[in-house]
Amino acid sequence: MRVIIADSNDLVRIGIRSILDANLDVEIVGEARSGDELLEMLKTFGADVVVVDFTAEGFDIDMLAKMKMKFPETNSVAITPEQSAQILVDALRSGITSYVKKDCSIPEIIDAVKETGKGNKFFCGQILETIREANLDVDDLDDVFTCEAVLISKRECEIIILIAEGNTNAEIAEKLFLSSHTINTHRKNIMAKLGAKNTAGIVMYAVKTNLISPNKFLFTADRAL
Repeated sequence: MRVIIADSNDLVRIGIRSILDANLDVEIVGEARSGDELLEMLKTFGADVVVVDFTAEGFDIDMLAKMKMKFPETNSVAITPEQSAQILVDALRSGITSYVKKDCSIPEIIDAVKETGKGNKFFCGQILETIREANLDVDDLDDVFTCEAVLISKRECEIIILIAEGNTNAEIAEKLFLSSHTINTHRKNIMAKLGAKNTAGIVMYAVKTNLISPNKFLFTADRAL
């Protein structure tokens, strides 16, 4: 996976590089300190994934739209400090593929880059909560959460099946060799994609799409999270 890290803060770029080098099979092809530098690097080197803080000095949200228009095959992960829900939605509409916060856990950041490299969207739990708590109009989110890029990934299908079979987050984490925090994030992403308000909604999706047979339906209220 060819990656460009884009942030005006030297320490942030060093930290992200260290995380990715230690946990993923990636090639860091460049580090951009501004939006113009990022676009030039993409033109010169190309990249599969851009990890960018579009709120940092030298960057802006308009740059995201330019990046998506000029390099549509390049996916991106926004990693920023706290932002309003509307800014998050604006960023997604401008072409950002995935979104996490700078205070997210390292496993979430790794998962975000990994899933984005596969062409999937990934939102950390804090981002999803921000959007929900803002009570944004559903029309504002439809084109974000229902486009083709938000298809359920193979990993999410595995988790949906395990949820439908009645497993708790801890049990799923143990089965898939992931942290409970990561499973919780996947669960929230799944609920956002499906428009499900609770675990029962995930189970119903699993049954309707034949991911699990109704005969294996083991979900009970006392195991709901």
